[in-house]
Amino acid sequence: MPSIDVCYSPELLHLYELKGKAVVAVDILRATSTMVAAFAHGATDIIPVMQLEECRGYAEQGCLTAAERNGIKAEGFDLGNSPFAYMDGNVKGRTVAITTTNGTRAIRMSEAADEIIVGAFLNLEAVAQHLRELQLDVLVVCAGWKGKFNLEDTLYAGALAERLQDDFTFENDATLASLYLYHAAKHDMVSFLRQSSHVQRLENLEIHKDIEFCLQHDTYDVLPVWKKDRLVDISLEVRKLES
Repeated sequence: MPSIDVCYSPELLHLYELKGKAVVAVDILRATSTMVAAFAHGATDIIPVMQLEECRGYAEQGCLTAAERNGIKAEGFDLGNSPFAYMDGNVKGRTVAITTTNGTRAIRMSEAADEIIVGAFLNLEAVAQHLRELQLDVLVVCAGWKGKFNLEDTLYAGALAERLQDDFTFENDATLASLYLYHAAKHDMVSFLRQSSHVQRLENLEIHKDIEFCLQHDTYDVLPVWKKDRLVDISLEVRKLES
């Protein structure tokens, strides 16, 4: 039986063997939630990068560019990091290059894994089902906040562990702790997270609707997966095969 483990920050990735594993990269507020929303609204692929200037350079290739630093849209880019900015049809059929404070680092620092999946509460069951089919050991990589632990990504790890607990073993106490936190929070996550540091940062930026949206479960069935140098929605491939 495969296992599921949790890495609470990309800065701890050196403690884990990624080869042979499936990584679920998660930045609930808001990068991976935004990526899931972008695919759900027609983006063809997403290129996550770590630096602002690298992201800016993709504009010359005809890509939309998106950038966020410290919760705020970076100047000179097409989009920021709010999922609602990707819902008006502007990303349909387009490639989006994106850099964020935390989420894109978690993805790019996990490249040694056999598979990288972008996870959010918005596509929780799609991720869980894919992992059941893969039958690889799983490592949830929480983006955290500037290398430090955060609560919302940990709750996602617990939610995923709950979905997989009948089919996966728990590698260590990080998974169990995440599950217990999720059990404590799941009936009202907005209230549970109100005192968390990142929610308070976003509340100060008056991004209330983003927080509530990103905590919704199973809104989309999209499945962003790393392929070569970018993310693609492999759920499209599955739907084509089924039709």
